[in-house]
Amino acid sequence: MEKKHPEYQYLDLMQRLLDKGDRQADADTGDVTYSLFGEQIRFDLNQGLPLLTTKKVFWKGVLHELFWFLSGQTNIKYLVDNGVHIWDDYPFRIYNDKREAEGWPDISKDEFVEKIASDQEYANQHGELPHIYGEMWRNWPRKDGGGVDQLQWVVDEVKKDPSCHNAIVTSWNPEYLYAMAKPGEACRFPICHNMYQVNIKDGKLCLQLYQRSADIFLGVPFNIASYALLVEVLAKITGYEPGEFVHTFGDVHIYENHIEQAKEQLSRKPLPFPKVTISDEAKSLETFRPEHVTLANYESHPPIKAELAVVGGFNKKIHETPAEEEGV
Repeated sequence: MEKKHPEYQYLDLMQRLLDKGDRQADADTGDVTYSLFGEQIRFDLNQGLPLLTTKKVFWKGVLHELFWFLSGQTNIKYLVDNGVHIWDDYPFRIYNDKREAEGWPDISKDEFVEKIASDQEYANQHGELPHIYGEMWRNWPRKDGGGVDQLQWVVDEVKKDPSCHNAIVTSWNPEYLYAMAKPGEACRFPICHNMYQVNIKDGKLCLQLYQRSADIFLGVPFNIASYALLVEVLAKITGYEPGEFVHTFGDVHIYENHIEQAKEQLSRKPLPFPKVTISDEAKSLETFRPEHVTLANYESHPPIKAELAVVGGFNKKIHETPAEEEGV
C-alpha cells in the first residue's frame, strides 16, 4: 500500500476548515474567518523538507526571514534589501497610526518601502519592529536592562544534556502585548508562532511549535517551511540528525476571501518534497548565514495569489487603556 504524501496533512486540515470551521469576525477589521482549535500536523524531515508543492512557496522569503529571526534583528531593512516584503505592512501601519500627530507626510506603502531601502536613517526611525521574534529569541529584555539569549541557551542545553525537557524558546512577553502592556507600549503586530520546544529523540533533533493563531492559506505554508528549516539549522549546529517537526495550532483558520484559492489548491496533487542541506561552515548561531543553505529538487504547482489580511494585532478599541484610568 502506497504511503500517503505528508502534504495531505495540510490539505486535509484546510478541507476540514472549509467543511467544519466556525465562522468568526475580527473585532478590529471585521474580516471573516472559519476556524478550528487544537489541530496538529507533523513531518519527518527524513522524508524531505516540507516546502509545500501544491502551490509555490516563497523560499527566499522563508530563508531570509528565518535568518532575520536567528540573528536577532528587528528592523525590516535587512528583509527589504534582500527583496523580502512580507513584513512591510506592519511598520507602515505604525507610521500611519502616528503620522498626523508627528506631522509626517502622507505617502504610499511603495514610497515608504523605497525610503526604508535607500535611507538608513529613515529605516532606523521607521523600520523598527520592537519586541518581535528576533529580539525575543536572542535578547529577551531583562528587568536589569540586559537581555536573555534564549536560543543560544537552548543550543547549549541540548549539547550538554540530550535528555533535557526544558529547551524552550518563547516570544510571548505579556509586558508588551495587548491590554497587558503599559499605555503606549503595546506591540502593534501579532505574535502568532509564540513558543517552540526542542527535544532529542533517537539521536535526532525534533522541534514542536505552538502557534496561537494561524492563517492556513497564506501563513501556514510559510511557517511549516520556516520551522522545518530551523530544525535543520539547529541540528547542524548541535551535531544531531534532523528528526521531526511537530506543528501544533491554537486557532487555525481560513479567511473568507481565500476560499476559492483554497479550493484550487485542494484540487492539486502533491509532488515529492525537496531536500535541504546545511554547510559544515554553519558551526554556531553566529556563523550561520543564508548562503550556507542549499535547496535541491523543489518542484511545485504554480503560485496562487491571495490578499494578506493585516489583523490580529493591537486593537485600540479593546486594548488601549484610557489615560484617565491610568491616572495619567
